[in-house]
Amino acid sequence: MGNRVSSKIARRRHPVAGYAAIAGGLVVAGALYSALSVGGASASAPAQADTSIANGRTLFVQSCSSCHGLAAQGTSQAPSLIGAGGAAVDFQMSTGRMPAKELGAEQPRKPVEFTPQEIHDIANYIASLGGGPPIPGPSDVSTEGADTALGSELFSTNCAQCHGFAGAGGALTYGKNAPPLTASTPTQIYEAMLTGPEAMPAFGDGVITPQEKRDIIAYITATRNEPNPGGLSLGRTGTVTEGLLAWLGGLGFLVLIAMWLTARRKDHARPESAPESELSHHE
Repeated sequence: MGNRVSSKIARRRHPVAGYAAIAGGLVVAGALYSALSVGGASASAPAQADTSIANGRTLFVQSCSSCHGLAAQGTSQAPSLIGAGGAAVDFQMSTGRMPAKELGAEQPRKPVEFTPQEIHDIANYIASLGGGPPIPGPSDVSTEGADTALGSELFSTNCAQCHGFAGAGGALTYGKNAPPLTASTPTQIYEAMLTGPEAMPAFGDGVITPQEKRDIIAYITATRNEPNPGGLSLGRTGTVTEGLLAWLGGLGFLVLIAMWLTARRKDHARPESAPESELSHHE
């Protein structure tokens, strides 16, 4: 009797045990697949980084080493790039300032000669030599939730002396100038604050925090879409200053017209006085 009952119970449990075995096998297979996928991805990331650095070194030797040296150690024509960081490379090359066509007080913005991937490869190579500020990511330069009013105050305090109140640019000493910011991307503005290109000082995160940098970027990009308050592009200094300039210009024009009319009247009066002087001389 007991054997019969046991056999019946075994028959009832057999299908359930089979389903459990199948489910367990699927779980184990999924776990193994996930482990292999993660391992493959983690293994491919260093390989991709190594490839980028290798490509960057090849491009650097071809296009940059004549001035910066084969190992980016610097020469008498250009400074060392060891420790400059990827952000400095990306700024200079994405704005076309590098490679330089000729030596000068500073390099102007020019058409870009390299693709974004090539620029990133060179930046990765330079970063591999000595660190430095990295290229900011999309979240670093996002203006979502930024305080434009605070950005205006920060820009007026730290940037307007050279770039003008609206980023229109301005002349500096020794043949240098602060370029206009009208064509600069948020990434380029962030990189410029990080690295201090040309005559610009560097504003590290201890001086201007990352959030404050985003506030400044929000202000700069917002002013591009605002109407000019004075009607003329005089650095967007406002209607009072631009109106004063127009008033002084108009007043100067009226003074010149008055001087011209006075001189013309004198010229016409001289021939009429000549006969009278000659007549008195004969008498």
